[in-house]
Amino acid sequence: MSVNLVPARSATAEARRRQIVDATIAVIATEGYAQASFARIAERAQLSSTRLISYHFAGKDELVLAVVQQVLTAIGDAVGPQVAAQRTAADRLRSYIESVVAFTDDRRDAMSALLQIVLAGALPSGTAADEPVPGHVEAILRQGQSDGEFRDFDPRVVAAAVQRSVEALPFALRAEPDLDCAAYARELVTLFELGTRRTGA
Repeated sequence: MSVNLVPARSATAEARRRQIVDATIAVIATEGYAQASFARIAERAQLSSTRLISYHFAGKDELVLAVVQQVLTAIGDAVGPQVAAQRTAADRLRSYIESVVAFTDDRRDAMSALLQIVLAGALPSGTAADEPVPGHVEAILRQGQSDGEFRDFDPRVVAAAVQRSVEALPFALRAEPDLDCAAYARELVTLFELGTRRTGA
C-alpha cells in the first residue's frame, strides 16, 4: 500500500495561493509583466508582506507557472466542452473561435496577462501554451480534411493563423474596450469558413 507523504494544502493555503495568483494576473494585465514585482503583487493582494508570497511560491518563475496553469485550465474548462459537443470539423472550428473570443471578452485580465507573459519570453517550458503550433486546432483541421469537409491546405499554417487571430483580441480590447466581440467572432468564423471549405464538390 502506498502512502502519500506530501501533505495536502489546507483550504486556507489554497485560498491564499489563489488570492496571490489573481493579484498577479491583475498587476500584469494593467501594468505589464516587467512591473509585476512581489511588492506590487503584495500591494494589489492587500498582503502585509511579500514574505506571504514567498511562503507559497519559491520565486517568480513558480508564481508565473501558477498563473499560466490557472488561465489555461480556465480556458480549457470554458472552451473544451463547447468544441467537443460539435459533430463536424467545421462546427468544431466555429465553436473554438466563438468560445475563445467569448472567454477573452469575459476574462480580459487573464488573457491579457497570459499573452504578456508569452511576449516577455517568460512562459514556463512544458506548458500547453508553449507548443509551437496549436495542436488542438490543427487536429480539427486535419480531421476536416480527412472527412472531406475541408479543402487541401497546410493545417499547420492555418492552425497558426486561427490561433494568432484569437490571440490578437486582448490587444484590440485594450485599444478599444467597447469592441463588439460577437461581431469580431463572426468575422473570424466567416474568414476561416471561406478559407477552409471544399468548393466545387
